[in-house]
Amino acid sequence: MAERTGIFQGDDPFQIVRGWLAEATETEPNDPNAIALSTVDSDGLPNARMVLLKDIEDDAFVFYTNYNSVKGQELEASGKAAFVMHWKSLRRQVRVRGSVSREEGPQADDYFQSRALKSRIGAWASHQSQPLSSREALVAEAAKMGVVHGLSPKRPPFWGGFRIKPVEIEFWADGEFRLHNRFRWSKAADDSGWEVTRLYP
Repeated sequence: MAERTGIFQGDDPFQIVRGWLAEATETEPNDPNAIALSTVDSDGLPNARMVLLKDIEDDAFVFYTNYNSVKGQELEASGKAAFVMHWKSLRRQVRVRGSVSREEGPQADDYFQSRALKSRIGAWASHQSQPLSSREALVAEAAKMGVVHGLSPKRPPFWGGFRIKPVEIEFWADGEFRLHNRFRWSKAADDSGWEVTRLYP
């Protein structure tokens, strides 16, 4: 393994990400858990958008969305995704690439119930990524869904989590004179562990 000290030290990349995120929570003004999620369409044309990372598991990263959205359909079709998490205040970023699977069991139910009521109603009301005639139409649909589902709406069948299980995790930190520090963690071919390589900036 490449020699690593300071903020790069450790034998578990997920623990390093948790540590960096905890630091960012103290310094970032908004959404320190925001990630730029990348997918590709059927022609291989990339798409990117911001979503909120909701869980860092022992071997995966989890976020939630509408399965019928463009990103949901692209994730289902390719089974792969990448994301970057950037903290301007810390001058650090984490890049992840890996395979994707759904999280639509009790964990997704629990997270959905933890959301604000209006957010849960909004999930039912939004036909995400589809054309919308007006803001008023969206507000009217939300009001309708509020009446239909009441004060304790269940998780919609078209809404849930995606779990990204990485094959690569890269840690980047700003360095003087643009001599940045980069370490790429690559999953071993036999899934026995991680190989760490220091990269030129």
